[in-house]
Amino acid sequence: MGPVLNGLIKLQRVENRLRAVKTKLARCRRGVLFQENQLRTLQNGLEAKQEEIKQAKLQVGRLEMDLKSRDEQIDKLRSHLNLARTNKEYSALLTELNTAKADDSKIETQVLELMKNVEVDEAACEEIRSQIELQRVKVDEIRKESELKAVELEKDIAEVQTEWDAQAKDIPAAALQFFQRVAETYDGEAMAEVEQVDENSQSYSCGGCFMGVPAEIVNVLSGKDEIVRCSNCTRILYLNKGENE
Repeated sequence: MGPVLNGLIKLQRVENRLRAVKTKLARCRRGVLFQENQLRTLQNGLEAKQEEIKQAKLQVGRLEMDLKSRDEQIDKLRSHLNLARTNKEYSALLTELNTAKADDSKIETQVLELMKNVEVDEAACEEIRSQIELQRVKVDEIRKESELKAVELEKDIAEVQTEWDAQAKDIPAAALQFFQRVAETYDGEAMAEVEQVDENSQSYSCGGCFMGVPAEIVNVLSGKDEIVRCSNCTRILYLNKGENE
């Protein structure tokens, strides 16, 4: 194996380490975002519950105004009932009065139910507020831990990046471009070893996608130091003969 492929294999190792540290940093930051989202969900839940309470109280206010108007109507019916001149008139007024009282009773029941719901929702709001305070403390703690950890990870990234740059500087520009392009496609895994299917066979496959690799490609890799890509997955192929150690 020549210097180009050998250099790319070494670069692959550094690339894997670099991506691993970057993944840790991303995970560290996602942990903070997750906890912040949990806090936001609680805050949104509190706002929604407070809006429910507000609407319920408005409804109670409207119903109580309706009850006041109905009570005035009932008082008038009672007065008219005492002044009724005939049994028919008395019976009609009494029916109207009883109907009004029944309607009043229904509205009063509705008001009581709404007030009961308001009490339950207000208790729920207090519980959510407690959860919000606990979550705020948790977010602050995790954010501080994350910031400290991020500093260390960014330091590690800078060190590995320096190593990556040093390894990449001796690789021809075209080969490095191929490597970077394929690495972006396969999460850093730009290289694929050509593997022999079995010891008694002259059949080979790509170690990346496991599709067959023609014998002529294997011959090229055995004798030349050049970029050969898998026709299926486009990874850069190489033969492992111990030269990259």
